[in-house]
Amino acid sequence: MPDFDYDLFVIGGGSGGVRAARIASSDHGAKVAMAEEFRMGGTCVIRGCVPKKLMVFAAGHGASIDEGAAYGWQVEKGRFDWTRFRHRLDAELNRLESIYTRNAETAGVTIYHQRATVADPHTVVLADGRRVTTKHILIATGGTPFIPEPYRGVGAMTSNEIFLMDRMPASVLVLGGGFIACEMAGILQGLGSSVTQMYRGQQVLRGFDADLQNHVAAALTQQGIALEVNTDLTALEKLNDGRFRACDTQGRERIFEAVLFATGRVPNTQGLGLEEAGVVLDKGAVKVDDWSQTNVPSIFAVGDVTNRIQLTPVAIREGHAFADTVFGGTPVKVDHTNVPSAVFTRPEAGTVGMSEEEARAQGEIEVYLASFRPMQTAFIDAETKALFKLVVDKASRRVLGCHIVAPGAGELIQIAAVAVKMGATKDDFDATMAVHPTMSEELVLMRKPTR
Repeated sequence: MPDFDYDLFVIGGGSGGVRAARIASSDHGAKVAMAEEFRMGGTCVIRGCVPKKLMVFAAGHGASIDEGAAYGWQVEKGRFDWTRFRHRLDAELNRLESIYTRNAETAGVTIYHQRATVADPHTVVLADGRRVTTKHILIATGGTPFIPEPYRGVGAMTSNEIFLMDRMPASVLVLGGGFIACEMAGILQGLGSSVTQMYRGQQVLRGFDADLQNHVAAALTQQGIALEVNTDLTALEKLNDGRFRACDTQGRERIFEAVLFATGRVPNTQGLGLEEAGVVLDKGAVKVDDWSQTNVPSIFAVGDVTNRIQLTPVAIREGHAFADTVFGGTPVKVDHTNVPSAVFTRPEAGTVGMSEEEARAQGEIEVYLASFRPMQTAFIDAETKALFKLVVDKASRRVLGCHIVAPGAGELIQIAAVAVKMGATKDDFDATMAVHPTMSEELVLMRKPTR
């Protein structure tokens, strides 16, 4: 048997890689090392979920102040202090990074705070030139924002840089229609920027249920975001004063203080040496089987770097399953069906299971839908609406999908996902007593299909 330096070497210190390293080391006794070239915690902790959600909280307080005034509170609404918020945000991210580092080291993982690449199926090369041998390699380098070729180097932001702004821009052009674009548009508008969101497709949130798409789009517009679909950028120039001149397919030329590209993410595999080591890539993503194994038996991959679902909890589950399978003697496959997700717009959107469009393509269905103004906002005559939707298989009565747009939808969909994952039927929902007065009681009160 070859004598390796490590049993496992993980490239990437994000959620999936750290979970795999910790479980392999602490639970299964493997000798594990990890390399992270930027900051421990990865995209989710440092440049994604965590700072984004904190900005969502911050952005929501402006509307809460207005709502409080409508309810009778005497309030004085001031200007959002980005500098003060960013100092607290930086401190929180530093705290979380230290926790990720400490937890990995406590589990017995050796951490190299530098870039690592793959030299061959059992060798990793560190940025300082050291070569490390390992029985298994796990690629967990995540994804990176994509900017179309013509606009790279112009100086626009991506989701990586938005948390590092020196100040809040007065006007922002957000390019894209995915969940990151919609979330960032809502955040920036909520913090005081004038926001234009431009998307080349027919409707934002492509791939989501159509009713959910339309509901979120209406909410974005209602908040004052200039949502421009079926529109694309044709030219972008950074001016001498730091502002941007943007031209689009509608023939308009406008000036913005900042431009944010949220035009998708790509797997972070460039320059890792994977193809040279014989690993098959699929449009840049590491191609893996149900066990997260590549075509090279000693090399595995989890998380956003693969061609599967790009969500932090999925990466964590994949990392844990990998460690149990390879080092724990307990083969575990991750079930990628009925994975819930949330879009942190205002109001939030939550979804699990099939969209109406997906379900109709597979058979006869019933749709139960309720759209209404919740008590909290109806009382002050606000126009914000909630949406609750169930997609049901007509023959078996099984709930195939649940879609919610409402305050706290991210919390609600987690609970609904348990029922959908268990195979609950519409009759099970109907038999459940309502909690009144709540928005979510609509999930068990919709008796007749709307279509």
